[in-house]
Amino acid sequence: MQIAARTTGSPMINLSVFFAFVVITLFVVYKATNRNSTTSDYYAAGSAFSGVQNGIALSGDFLSAASFLGISGAIAVHGYDGFLYSVGWLVAWLVALLLVGERLRNTGRFTVGDVMAYRMKQRPVRAAAANATLVITFFYMLAQMAGAGGLIALLLDVHSKGGQALIITGVGLVMVFYVLVGGMKGTTWVQIIKAGLLLICVTFMSVFLLGKFGFSLSAILDQASQNSPLGGDLLNPGGWYGSNAMDQLDFVSLSLALVLGISSLPHVLMRFYTVPDAKEARRSVVWCSWSMFIFYLSILLVGYGATALVGTDKIVKAPGGENSAAPLLAFEIGGAMLLGIVSAVAFATILAVVAGLTLAASASFAHDVYANVIRRGKADPRSEIRVARLTALVIGFLAILGGIVTNGQNVAFLVSLALALAASANLPTILYTLFWKRFNTTGTLWSIYGGLVSGLVLIIFSPAISGSSTSIVKGVDFHWFPLTNPGLVSIPLSFLCGFLGTVFSKEPADPKKQAEMEVRSLTGIGSKA
Repeated sequence: MQIAARTTGSPMINLSVFFAFVVITLFVVYKATNRNSTTSDYYAAGSAFSGVQNGIALSGDFLSAASFLGISGAIAVHGYDGFLYSVGWLVAWLVALLLVGERLRNTGRFTVGDVMAYRMKQRPVRAAAANATLVITFFYMLAQMAGAGGLIALLLDVHSKGGQALIITGVGLVMVFYVLVGGMKGTTWVQIIKAGLLLICVTFMSVFLLGKFGFSLSAILDQASQNSPLGGDLLNPGGWYGSNAMDQLDFVSLSLALVLGISSLPHVLMRFYTVPDAKEARRSVVWCSWSMFIFYLSILLVGYGATALVGTDKIVKAPGGENSAAPLLAFEIGGAMLLGIVSAVAFATILAVVAGLTLAASASFAHDVYANVIRRGKADPRSEIRVARLTALVIGFLAILGGIVTNGQNVAFLVSLALALAASANLPTILYTLFWKRFNTTGTLWSIYGGLVSGLVLIIFSPAISGSSTSIVKGVDFHWFPLTNPGLVSIPLSFLCGFLGTVFSKEPADPKKQAEMEVRSLTGIGSKA
């Protein structure tokens, strides 16, 4: 236990800081939340947030366990290739800024399905959009729950799989409670607080690291190279994806998913509805981009700093594996107290992101399926909110089970799978809907299901699931698709399916609804209706 104590600090201090954060944020959620009596209050916080507030919340929504724990761990263990995750995610916001954010805010109300079904047949398109949202959200949740399990296991020094499963269960229950109590308004304030704490935390760690090494980045990199089995190759491409043709193709597939996935994630897109107009939606993306720029510069130092001061072997063998790099570095820098603070911030990151994911998934089912498919647009707001809360419970239960199965996987890698599904099922459909006049219901359904199904099939039969030492399912091999990320195939296939479904369909597009949507998307006229 003395060795464990030197590694993970004092469990009492860690737990005290953690519980203090939970209590404070629950109080903020309670105070910030009204009764959520209308769907607009529950789903979009009454569109009352400014662009600055929403931009910081947007960064909080995406700076998840994958960014803080996963990327820092990937850099610490794999070096240069790990940092490329953050480059892709930062560039991806240009797609949201230039193509999606403003038009989406003007066209929809609460969910992605509002935009996709605007000028199409409502029931089949909304059902398809809800199915895609639920699948994408589930995959994204797996990453957060796996990160939560590893993080709290590190805090409490729990090494057994059973003990970590109990931890993941408890974490999942707390996360669901945030959504049930807070709705979008409470969740947004938690995101803002979390984003601020996270930026302060990584900036402080970066400045301390630079000071410790005489403000010399070269000194940090040299020390990191000495503490890694990769040696000097830690600073070169190929530490994770290798140098052969198939590995490079896999990296291209990953990059495509990273760059195109963010602007099609349901919980990110839903946040554009929390601002009053398109101008504030643009400001949201600008503020979010600057926040993430600062964060990812800092996380580069945190990752290499963890290798330099902690060492790759110690990181890999710790509870949570690669995901433990940042907490272990915090303990090395500031002892048990800083470890508790950093772990609490990381846990806040997971809490807030999963709250946003759960809200997006429950809103999609309640608004798109229950209110518009089952009740044909005549649902009572209170009953719709009740269905959303019940859906949140079900999603939370499934996320807990999934988190137990994927415990120990690198969370950044798991998120990349969710991004590939989002870019395959949602992005082609959104772009066609907003910019192609001829696009119709058949093309919409082909695009959504073509991207979603192909992405799922390729993931299931890829090395990510079976057939390699890092696969989720050990001891079996049923993979036939050679790439770990399906984006290179599933994203173009979705675009092709949407095009062919539209061209070969005998159903004409609705010119009146198309003209109405074009005016509304460009001007915002009617967006408050």
